[in-house]
Amino acid sequence: MIERIIILENIDPVVFFGVNNSNIQLLKTLFPKLRIVARGNVIKVIGDEEEMVVFEDRVQELEKFSVEMNILREEDIITIVKGKSPEVTKVEDLILHGLNGKPIRARTRNQKRLVEAFANNDMLFAIGPAGSGKTYTAIALAVSALKTKQVRKIILSRPAVEAGENLGFLPGDMKDKIDPYLQPLYDALEDMIPPVKLKEYIENKVIQIAPLAFMRGRTLNDAVIILDEAQNTTKQQIKMFLTRLGMNGKMIITGDITQIDLPRSQQSGLIHAMKVLKNINGIATIEFDKKDIVRHILVQRIVEAYERSEE
Repeated sequence: MIERIIILENIDPVVFFGVNNSNIQLLKTLFPKLRIVARGNVIKVIGDEEEMVVFEDRVQELEKFSVEMNILREEDIITIVKGKSPEVTKVEDLILHGLNGKPIRARTRNQKRLVEAFANNDMLFAIGPAGSGKTYTAIALAVSALKTKQVRKIILSRPAVEAGENLGFLPGDMKDKIDPYLQPLYDALEDMIPPVKLKEYIENKVIQIAPLAFMRGRTLNDAVIILDEAQNTTKQQIKMFLTRLGMNGKMIITGDITQIDLPRSQQSGLIHAMKVLKNINGIATIEFDKKDIVRHILVQRIVEAYERSEE
């Protein structure tokens, strides 16, 4: 009889252990010579040494599968315990598997270009209309890089331009005041990371979501940094943000230059930065258009209608 403690660092407990520990109950059935107790991200095992060796190997395979696929079903466990690989449907242009194993992939030509550019550049500008998937794809790339340990953290930011001078009059603490402006970023993350794991990432500052003003003075190493709604930055703000990039960092700046909320007298920092940084090695620009819109079909028609009106 021997005892082992197995620590599972990357799992989401709900995904790995199953609802009401159903997956652990199944493992107990499949390894009858072992006494298995699971709590948090720790498994304590007591029993036969030979079966223990097999158990540890299979648990490592189960951990790898659950982290990659974001799901762990009964049939997957049985297949892996038998020493085989579960059948996985191949998804073209896959970025990662989101909540409940939902495949998240690049769906349009320019989304695919963004994925390719991310692999070959450290700074990207993704410009285009509402609903074209630029922010969603950028966050998917960041989450994928975090899960595969290419980076240690994700930094997400937006300028809270709409709040203006009224921010101080909103109820609650600073987090309560700024969260409404950052909600689109939370929405994307909630599609890709199980709730318990997302809460843990945010509490441990593995994923940080903050308004642009909070970036000043920081050097962001080993991170994917995303600035959303960058058309609402001033020249000084975007310069400050761009110079936060640290070692082993990647930066994605997204925006829609047709929806600038700055005062008319103020030039958008995004437009200025794109001109200044044009043709610099290591910086790529992907321009999305109405063909990339993946929301309701009416969104594309609305964009086209406004384009005709402006012409």
